Amino acid sequence: MMLVLRRLLRKRWVLGVVFGLSLIYFLTSTLKQEERTMRDRTLLQVKDSDHRIPWKVRFHLGNSSRQITQCRNSIQGKILLTDELGYVCERKDLLVNGCCNVNAPSTRQYICKSCLANGCCSIYEYCVSCCLQPDKQPLLEHFLNRAAKGFQNLFTAVEDHFELCLAKCRTSSQSVQHENTYRNPQAKYCYGESPPELLPV
Repeated sequence: MMLVLRRLLRKRWVLGVVFGLSLIYFLTSTLKQEERTMRDRTLLQVKDSDHRIPWKVRFHLGNSSRQITQCRNSIQGKILLTDELGYVCERKDLLVNGCCNVNAPSTRQYICKSCLANGCCSIYEYCVSCCLQPDKQPLLEHFLNRAAKGFQNLFTAVEDHFELCLAKCRTSSQSVQHENTYRNPQAKYCYGESPPELLPV
């Protein structure tokens, strides 16, 4: 059996067929990727500049009859996570559906622990949770209406309140000075309009 297989692979036409199929696979996957990229660019360009975000301000909290069966969450935290309902929990308290277990003792909703009055926080997950408070909606709407041209593609791609808070709390060029140091290393994640306060060096 192995001898027949070796002889077959030595024939040029078999190698040609294998090469041809590999080339076809490569070209189709490259074209599909290019098509997706073009579609995404077109969607960003077509989106209306007065893009309205569906604000999630009415949550069904803390019981098993919640209407939400799946939650998105902040994913990347080693210890803490924030779900789209504004709950912060330890990674071990994350349920299979992606939501924080609201019955866990350390789980808190809309927690602004480590956040300063200007909306800058030292912990990313607390920044997202604090940003998700319904009373932060006017601040975020005001920011979106005044968003700089450089940020428009990012913030018009945002679909809802949770995605906006995830994007807004990430560190950005506004969080740094001299391109390589944080303006305030203790509070670098901001949902507010102002950049972090500049600390003396």
